[in-house]
Amino acid sequence: MTAQPAGGILWRAGCGATRTSGSEGGPEKPTCREARRALRSDPYTKLLGPAKWTYFYLYVILDIYSRYVTGWMVATRETAALAERLIAETVAAQGVPDGPLTIHSDRGAAMTSKPVALLLADLGVTRSLSRPHVSNDNPYSEAQFKTLKYHPGFPERFGSVEDARTFCRGFFPWYNDRHRHSGLGYHTPADVHHGRADTRRAARAAVLATAYAAHPERFVRGAPEPPRLPGPAWINPPADLEASAQ
Repeated sequence: MTAQPAGGILWRAGCGATRTSGSEGGPEKPTCREARRALRSDPYTKLLGPAKWTYFYLYVILDIYSRYVTGWMVATRETAALAERLIAETVAAQGVPDGPLTIHSDRGAAMTSKPVALLLADLGVTRSLSRPHVSNDNPYSEAQFKTLKYHPGFPERFGSVEDARTFCRGFFPWYNDRHRHSGLGYHTPADVHHGRADTRRAARAAVLATAYAAHPERFVRGAPEPPRLPGPAWINPPADLEASAQ
């Protein structure tokens, strides 16, 4: 779903329904996303414009479990009205019912504004904010932005806001549908987001089993298995969970 409003702003809301249930989050609260729990990350990154000190703002809404980009927007400025519009469009396009969604973001002026807070309340969306003075409280979005900026086609600067939008129109379909993520067992975000990953993994397992049966001597570590699917995805995991993982 794509729309072009007045003022030179482009926003794009992702398509496809998800089945979700509730989760909670907030400042210094643990926030978790499992296969049937909806938690989205909504930060932005700056894109260099044609001249020094010129920037464009790329907002991205990312499902932290599947790494699927459900909505994005390129703008020439950061405002609460644009963040509000992007969130509303994306929630509507995803068909999320009241209650099951948490959106985690940094403490930028747009996401902490009263209009956005009221919109989230109206939509039944729980707001989760990064902890003050903690720069790595949104690792999923930071990783996604790194993938964006290390893409071979990413330019040093964009000649115009339309150049930035054109690049993103090509990048995000590639990221969602073709990029095989190491954190997802080398599945695409789309396969995990839309529930196809189990079938894909079973097909991989069948191919590996056939190869092992034909030439077991080639597999010195025994019968191979495809990478596992991801478990619950956390932002600010509880202290006891972090301790048990170490």
